[in-house]
Amino acid sequence: MSKKPPSNEDPPGGESVPRYPDLRVRVRSDNPLALVAATRAELRLAGVGPEEIRDFSDQALSTGVDRKLVQAVVAEWIGEVQAAQAL
Repeated sequence: MSKKPPSNEDPPGGESVPRYPDLRVRVRSDNPLALVAATRAELRLAGVGPEEIRDFSDQALSTGVDRKLVQAVVAEWIGEVQAAQAL
């Protein structure tokens, strides 16, 4: 599993690389908490430590329950996010 080294700098071109680019999360619900739960489960399955999963959770939940903000945080952590769109 490849992990992005901790850095506050984005690579050239302005595109940031997720910490775990090989991970994928897909949820059918548009509930942002479902996306956080699915991402936590995927991180656990990938062998990510509890402290780092807690860091993800704190970051994702600090946005409140705004779906787009939560999706943006998840995209910083994993390679592919497929979440249902709100109607």
